[in-house]
Amino acid sequence: MPTSSTWQNYQDSLTRYTELGFSIDTSRMDIPAKYADKLKTEINRAFTGIKKIEAGEIMNPDEGRMVGHYWLRNPELAPDETLKKQITEPLANLKGFAKKIHRGEITNAKGGRFENLLIIGIGGSALGPQFIYEALGAESPLRTFFFDNTDPAGIDNTLTDIITNTHGGLSKTLALVVSKSGGTPETRNGMLEAQAAFEATGLDFGDNAVAVTGEGSKLYNYAKEHKFLEIFPMEDWVGGRTSVMSTVGLVPAALQGVDIDALLEGAKVMDEHTRVDTVTNNAAMQLALAWHHAGNGKGEKDMVVLPYKDSLVLFSKYLQQLVMESLGKEKDLNGKTVHQGLAVYGNKGSTDQHAYVQQLRDGVPNFFATFIEVRKGRNGDSVEVEANTNSGDYLQGFLRGTRTALYGNGRKSITLSIEEVTPHSIGMLIALFERAVSLYALLVNVNAYHQPGVEAGKAAAGIFLELLQKVKGALGSDSKTAEQIATSIDADTEDVYHCLTHLASNGVATSTHGATPADDSFAQV
Repeated sequence: MPTSSTWQNYQDSLTRYTELGFSIDTSRMDIPAKYADKLKTEINRAFTGIKKIEAGEIMNPDEGRMVGHYWLRNPELAPDETLKKQITEPLANLKGFAKKIHRGEITNAKGGRFENLLIIGIGGSALGPQFIYEALGAESPLRTFFFDNTDPAGIDNTLTDIITNTHGGLSKTLALVVSKSGGTPETRNGMLEAQAAFEATGLDFGDNAVAVTGEGSKLYNYAKEHKFLEIFPMEDWVGGRTSVMSTVGLVPAALQGVDIDALLEGAKVMDEHTRVDTVTNNAAMQLALAWHHAGNGKGEKDMVVLPYKDSLVLFSKYLQQLVMESLGKEKDLNGKTVHQGLAVYGNKGSTDQHAYVQQLRDGVPNFFATFIEVRKGRNGDSVEVEANTNSGDYLQGFLRGTRTALYGNGRKSITLSIEEVTPHSIGMLIALFERAVSLYALLVNVNAYHQPGVEAGKAAAGIFLELLQKVKGALGSDSKTAEQIATSIDADTEDVYHCLTHLASNGVATSTHGATPADDSFAQV
């Protein structure tokens, strides 16, 4: 059979690192051969910019910070000895601490081993550890739980799970509180909820707690006051969404028994392979250019992440924060309004084929897909589900079939391939996307390392909470409408109404429904 055009296109569009068992295939993105030539200025800026990042220049100008997550897997890159020690010393300490926990040299208050781990964090302080645990924690010596929200029912469900479904319950649970400042409300609330639960069973929270935080922070001082078992540092040159290879991610990973040296090595070698200035040999630049082409450099199409492996189910969720918080910006570095971004969603294959692939193929063509192929199906032999065919054969068939079906209807895709899910390969994937984010941000000239939208949301939440206290104070024994209370405290009526319904739903106020929300009335319980 003669060589097909798709076969030649595949070879021309494939970047592979055979010694790493990794490849990226952009042949189904239909990127013009001369596309990179048209972006020479932007590409040169990106290659120059990422070198500045690794050299320690201030690349987060809004906050006046260096961006140092690339040093975490290669401390020799750190600009000076002080920064190098901020990486190497905590790494050695956390490894030693994890070994002592596993060996039973650090025990709970009753002298027994810790068997459970409760991680309390939000955003990158939880997403990274959650992804690593799901991907690599199958044989973890510590069963791991998370408080990653301030939802009281969710907190109660997690506590109930620990207390009723684990051996030893809270008495054998190590609580790991992760917050750079210690002032993040969700994490603080989770810590205080956990502390109350421990104390309700007669346990001292400090005997069961570890902190990862900035030196001198609110959490640091709290941990000192309550005599936590250990405090690990968190540096301000590492952002939450790129913190999985700092103490934020490595402390829980080490406690979960993950080979963190292999994780770091995987990231290091991917960094090395994608540090080259040639587009065709740089998988991270290939990925960034594919994003740029798909969305016309403006994020006009979403990215659907489809990992064909159960253990990677949280990868799309992890990438949502890494990509969207980094690239979703109103203004560029020159102050021009650009409304940049790249929306990310996904679940896993082949589950998605029984969920939203129908729309992907036949619906609105507002996306491109990123398939994650894991070549090895399982360790050991497979049963035949049909003659000479096993489950792994089907999984590969579904991946290739879905990719072909989408492309046949004009839907573009990227395929990333690794041999198997290991700490080394997970390190490679994390580093690949971190570098692609850096390069894409430099291509479109936005600051990937601040999050003004997140801060705006926090500020608005603070205003609401202040109003809530005023509304509580304005409640009396006589029923009043939201408008009457709003007038008395000089506040917006709708905001007051939402405060009142919240209080009524949680037993702080009584409510009587009228014909419309304006007729509803509220009183103190």
